[in-house]
Amino acid sequence: MRVSRKYITERAGTAFGSLKRVGFLTALAGILISFALASGPQPASDVPFPARFRDWLAVNSMLVTRDNQPFLPVAGVHSIYVNSKGRSNFERGGPFPYPDGTVFADDVHEFSEMNGAYVAGRKKAVAVMVKDAQKYAATGGWGFQAWVAGDASKPLVHDTAQSVTACLTCHMPRKENDYVYSTLVP
Repeated sequence: MRVSRKYITERAGTAFGSLKRVGFLTALAGILISFALASGPQPASDVPFPARFRDWLAVNSMLVTRDNQPFLPVAGVHSIYVNSKGRSNFERGGPFPYPDGTVFADDVHEFSEMNGAYVAGRKKAVAVMVKDAQKYAATGGWGFQAWVAGDASKPLVHDTAQSVTACLTCHMPRKENDYVYSTLVP
C-alpha cells in the first residue's frame, strides 16, 4: 500500500495539533495552580453555579478558534445565555448598566472540524458573570467565575485579584456595553 505525502502531512498535523492542545491545557492548569499557590489560601468565589441556565434566553453563540491568539484560553464553541433579570435590558440594547441580579452564562465546548463543519465536542467550561454593582465594585460591578468542564465543584476563579486578571481584563474592551460581549442580533 502506498501512502501519499499529503496523507502523512495531514496525519502529522493532526498529531501535532493534539500535542499543542495537551500542552496548552497543561500550561493553563499550571498557571492557574501556580497563581493559586503563590497567592496563598484564598476564600472560594461566592459566585454560584447557575442551575438550569440552558432554560434562560439564548442570546448568542460564537466560535473562538485556536488561531485567535488573544482568546486562545477560551477557544471553543460558546453558547451564551442571560437570566430573566437581564433579559429586557439585553433585548432593548440597554440602558446600561445591567440591573443587579443579571446573570450571563457561557457554556463552552471543545470543537473539531468534520466534513467542512465545526462540531461541538466535550464541555470545556461554564463561565458566569453576575451583576452586583456594590459587591463587585472592584471588577466593574460583575462577579466572575468559571468551572472546569461545567463541574460546580471545580471553580477556576478563587479571588478578586484573579478575577481581574482572568476575566475583567478580557472584558475591558466592552466597557461601554457594561463589559458584556453579547449584543442582540435581530
